[in-house]
Amino acid sequence: MKWVAAGLVAMMTVGVATGAMAADGKAVYDKTCVACHGAGVANAPKLGDKAAWAPRLGLGKAGMLASVKTGKGAMPPKAGNAALTDDEIGSAIDFMLASVK
Repeated sequence: MKWVAAGLVAMMTVGVATGAMAADGKAVYDKTCVACHGAGVANAPKLGDKAAWAPRLGLGKAGMLASVKTGKGAMPPKAGNAALTDDEIGSAIDFMLASVK
């Protein structure tokens, strides 16, 4: 019985940790991306600007993720935040793309 209870506690802990660690696209955007995508600095497409995002949509999410990871134009790799994970970048991309749908 003790091992069953321990297993359930471990599974619940993993579930909580996974949920807590899930990337929040808006939080990543607010912390890193807004500096350029909020005002359109160096031709960065502004949040919600469908016309500016239209040419980038053809890249698909994987293409956009690759662009952010390596940098594009004036945007440095990982948008200048080397600590960003692929999941965090992907969540920020999802957040920004949701604004133009």
